[in-house]
Amino acid sequence: MAEAASDAGPPRMAAALRYEGGNSTPTVIAKGRGALADAIVRRAEEHGVAVHVSNNLAAMLMQVEIDRAIPPQLFQAVAQLLAWLYQLEGRMPPSPAKPSSPSPKARP
Repeated sequence: MAEAASDAGPPRMAAALRYEGGNSTPTVIAKGRGALADAIVRRAEEHGVAVHVSNNLAAMLMQVEIDRAIPPQLFQAVAQLLAWLYQLEGRMPPSPAKPSSPSPKARP
């Protein structure tokens, strides 16, 4: 998935994350400003990768080194992004099932 900042305001920024699911931590696999940011977003779109626009998250991801896992401070923000992505792709896990009522005990 790619995270981008809008054209308005400071220079454009983009960061790409890799997440393999399970207990793995999302990793920054690309980041850049200006023309490089545009190229990251364009490449994501060419490959059908979702692009989410958030100036704040893009700025925070720009501080993470490439090929490094995101820090714990970004877990919640990225988890919300992943939830959005799963919903967008129709991969949102189903809601937890309601607990069933206990089965009646057999009488001796």
